[in-house]
Amino acid sequence: MLMWYIILLVVIAATAAGLIYLSLRLSRFGFMEKFGRNRPKYRKFIGFFIVILIFTALSLTINLMNAVVCLLHFVVFWILSDLVFGLIEHLRKKRFKHYYAGICAVLLSLISLSAGWYLNHNVRATVYHLETDKKIEDLRIILFADSHIGTTFDAVGFAEHLHKMQSFNPDIILIAGDFVDDGTSRAEMTAAVRALGKVKTKYGVYFAFGNHDKGYHDPAVRGFTGEDLAAELQKNNITILEDETQLLNNMFYITGRKDSSEILRGNPRLEMKNLIEKLDKQKFIIVLDHQPNDYKNQSETGVDLVLSGHTHGGQLFPLNKVGEWIGANDKTYGYEKRNRTNFIVTSGLSDWAIKFKTGTISEFVVIDLKSKPADKAQ
Repeated sequence: MLMWYIILLVVIAATAAGLIYLSLRLSRFGFMEKFGRNRPKYRKFIGFFIVILIFTALSLTINLMNAVVCLLHFVVFWILSDLVFGLIEHLRKKRFKHYYAGICAVLLSLISLSAGWYLNHNVRATVYHLETDKKIEDLRIILFADSHIGTTFDAVGFAEHLHKMQSFNPDIILIAGDFVDDGTSRAEMTAAVRALGKVKTKYGVYFAFGNHDKGYHDPAVRGFTGEDLAAELQKNNITILEDETQLLNNMFYITGRKDSSEILRGNPRLEMKNLIEKLDKQKFIIVLDHQPNDYKNQSETGVDLVLSGHTHGGQLFPLNKVGEWIGANDKTYGYEKRNRTNFIVTSGLSDWAIKFKTGTISEFVVIDLKSKPADKAQ
C-alpha cells in the first residue's frame, strides 16, 4: 500500500512539473510573440494560463485522471521532440526558424491519444493455441475479464461483445473477475448478467470474483452488493467459484480462486497447494485467478493453465510494466510458461477509470486447447 501512495505522490509532482514545463514550451511558439516580443515573462504567464485552461476543460469533460493522462503524454512526447530537434540543431549548427519540436510534440501526442482512445473502445479477439500431454477432447475456451460494466460500454454494448464471442462457438466461457465496477448501476448489472445467461455453450459459464466486483464503497453508491451480484449470476445459470473446483466431462477441472483482495477484507483464501491437493493430477486443471500475482506457487503445484486479468495489459505506455516493477504482478499481459504451467493474462474488455489504452488493446481471449498427437506426447 505504501508503494501506491508513493506512486500517487510522484504523479502529483509530475503533473505540477508538467503544467509548468508545457507552459514554458508553449511560450516558444511564434504565435505567442503577439503577446509581447520583448516580454518573455508575460508570454510565459499567458502560456501557463492557456495550459491551465485546457487542463481544466479536460478535467471537467473526461475527468481529472484522464486529464492527467493527456498532460503526461504531451510532456513525454514534448521532451523527446525537444531532445531530437535539439540534437539536429546541434549537428546542423543552426537553429530552426520555426518551433518544429513543439509542432511535432503536439501531433505525436494527439495521434497517440487518439489511437489510445480507439484501442480502449474497440474490442478484438486474441487467439491462443495450446497443446497438452493429458487426455482431453478439443476444447475452445473464451476468456474475458475486466468488463467493468458502465465504463466504456453499457449492458447493450456488452451484449454486442457477447455476440462476437458467440460467433466463435465456445465450449465454455470463463470470466476472470471485475465483471462490474464500483460505479455500475444495479440496472446495468442485471441487464448485463441476463445477456450473459443467454450465451450458448457446451459446458456453461464460470465466474471468479475480481477486486471490484464486491465493491469498495458503501453498497448504496451503486445500489447492490457482492451478494446481489452473486445471486443474479446464479439466477442466470452462471457458476461462481470461490476457492472451489468443478470437474467437467470427467476430463478437466475449473478451479476459481478467491481474489487476493479478500485478504484485505479479512477473508483469507486457500493456498494453491491446498486448493488442488485432492484433484486428480492426470486431468487438465484450469485455474481462474483475477490477479496474476501467485505464479511461483501455481507453477510449483503443476496446474496446467492459469487465467487472469486485472492489469488491463499495462494500459499506458511507457508505464506498462509498473505492476511488475513494484512486485504487484508477476506478469502484465500475454502468454508465459513456467515449468509445465501455462499462464495467460488478458488486457480486458474495458477500462477502469482511464479512457485510453496507449500501451495495449481491449480484447477477449479465444483459447483452442487440444491433446498432443501420440507421436508428440511425452
